[in-house]
Amino acid sequence: MSRLADRLLALAASPRAPLWLGLVSFSEASVFPLPPDVLLAPMAMARPREASRLALLTTLASVLGGIAGYLIGYWLFDRLAWPLIVLYHLEGAFARFQGAYAQWGLAIILIKGFTPIPFKLVTLASGAARFDFPLFVAAALLTRGARFFLLAHLSARFGPRAWALFVRRSRLALSLFLLALFGGYALLRVLPF
Repeated sequence: MSRLADRLLALAASPRAPLWLGLVSFSEASVFPLPPDVLLAPMAMARPREASRLALLTTLASVLGGIAGYLIGYWLFDRLAWPLIVLYHLEGAFARFQGAYAQWGLAIILIKGFTPIPFKLVTLASGAARFDFPLFVAAALLTRGARFFLLAHLSARFGPRAWALFVRRSRLALSLFLLALFGGYALLRVLPF
């Protein structure tokens, strides 16, 4: 983990780092598994005066990626998933999912957008459930912005000490991240939507 941390810090200082940050932020919200946090935090530490600009870049790229994920869920659902739902006679179950998402979707987007659970799960589900698009975009801007601005400013303020702690405690941090990830997945499996 310390070698990975060193590579992330080196990437954070490179001139192309903002481009990579934007690409990772966009991709993570629709298809890519790596969260932008792993680039944003070291970049904010390496460039503390640019923390707000980096957080804004991450937020906008993530929301644009979220829109792409929403559209994938919206357009490809009919072509790929709906025939399987009909084949297995799950139309009623899907109607209940859409009803639950219509009722609780905003809370889901706000909560999940702030957690380490992959945002692509929310964006794809929002599109598949035909969640109100302008409300989806507004909630994504709010929750992703809050998360990334908080992370960038904490990293810029406490950077070197926080990074040293992260490197020393990387196994614990990775374990907690995986626990949150799988715990969130398990929670999604038990909730009625």
